[in-house]
Amino acid sequence: MGTLFTFAASCCGAATCSAVCSACGKCNNSVATRIAYALLLLVNSIVSWLMLTDWAIKKLQNLTLDYMTITCGGKECYGFVAVHRMNFALGAFHALLAIILLGVRSTRDGRAPIQNGFWGPKIIGWLGLIVVSFLIPDGFFIAWGNYVAFVGAILFLLLGLILLVDLAHTWAEYCLERIEATDASAWRVLLIGSTLFEYLAALAMTIVMYIFFAGGGCSMNQAAITLNLLFTIGICVLSIHPAIQAANPRAGLAQSGMVTIYCTYLTMSAVSMEPDDRHCNPLVRASGTRTATIILGAIITFLTVAYTTTRAATVGLALGAAPGAYSRVATDDYEHGLVSQQPSSRRDLRAQALRAAIESGSLPASALDDDSDDDSDSGAANPRDDEKSSTRYNYALFHVIFLLSTAWVATLLTQNVEAQDTDGNFVAVGRTYWASWVKIVSAWVCYLIYSWSLAAPALMPDRFDY
Repeated sequence: MGTLFTFAASCCGAATCSAVCSACGKCNNSVATRIAYALLLLVNSIVSWLMLTDWAIKKLQNLTLDYMTITCGGKECYGFVAVHRMNFALGAFHALLAIILLGVRSTRDGRAPIQNGFWGPKIIGWLGLIVVSFLIPDGFFIAWGNYVAFVGAILFLLLGLILLVDLAHTWAEYCLERIEATDASAWRVLLIGSTLFEYLAALAMTIVMYIFFAGGGCSMNQAAITLNLLFTIGICVLSIHPAIQAANPRAGLAQSGMVTIYCTYLTMSAVSMEPDDRHCNPLVRASGTRTATIILGAIITFLTVAYTTTRAATVGLALGAAPGAYSRVATDDYEHGLVSQQPSSRRDLRAQALRAAIESGSLPASALDDDSDDDSDSGAANPRDDEKSSTRYNYALFHVIFLLSTAWVATLLTQNVEAQDTDGNFVAVGRTYWASWVKIVSAWVCYLIYSWSLAAPALMPDRFDY
């Protein structure tokens, strides 16, 4: 475990992320920082998952000298409290950073290096919080996991659904803007092709679900699959309704296609991860690749959480932050129409003009050195600092969203721990009826949010300007 923590500390630093980004030809300070925090969340999530294995539970029993002896429903719950300890520690880490970085507007602020640097002390602080969490009585984490973490997990799920709807509108509107600006057939092909692919993929998943997961006696699966199909038809009809088109001409099948494929995927994930006590999940009975499937599913789940977290923090401005408080989102993350992309900074434009003048012979080569000296006071010594004028995202909100993500990971891993299916030492992440119903209901809520995004401009035209 100590070796794993040392590896995490060496791999989650911004310097490592900066080197990786530089190899790809793109490395700004804000990008490297977001990648580093996402990697930290990923490592913490995987370690939390390993805490549920028999090997880790036995090690915890030896290390804690039977200090954690509280029972959950008549069974010892070493794994339950260990998972919540790990995620509570990381959540406390992000809560402290959110408080410290509240109100930071640019890297000129003396607190900004806490966000983008000092990775050694921050990793040590995170590990220290983990140690402290194991000294807190188990009763605290029983209450924390059953109530506080559960509420945080719901909030994180709702945030992810809002992001999905935002992404659907963003993608379609971006393609339409490019078509209008360039009149290039490639953008039309891309928009139409992606829409057709989404609907065909959703149809294929629906057929597969009906064949393999909706047999006799599987009323839950039959109802979930059928309702998902009806909701899909409903939002398609709603998106092309004349009243909706009159209020928002950019609405259409492209947005509903993205929502359809995502919600159908959620439904398929729900029926394929439920227990097999009613013989409705043939994947559980499949042999030969169960361990690989469980490991791959867990890693994909944690990667999805890491991506959702970083994207949610990036588009915090579009989700209700005060307009004008922060700079536009970086050009590598195209956003909803409420957030425009940031042009090159004045310093970059001035440097390009000086280089052009030097190449033409109008200015001596020393002019570029003089310009660099003028900018030295504003942090030009770090050419990859893209937040000298204004931050690309709200630092405090960034850490609040990561705090919610730790609650979701802990809740996902610990719901009905004693009933979860295992393969050897590995726990199947989310293989409970609770997790299945969360995904099914999440798909329904996503349909509702998207439908409201279509209906709101028609119902409240004064509040929308298209």
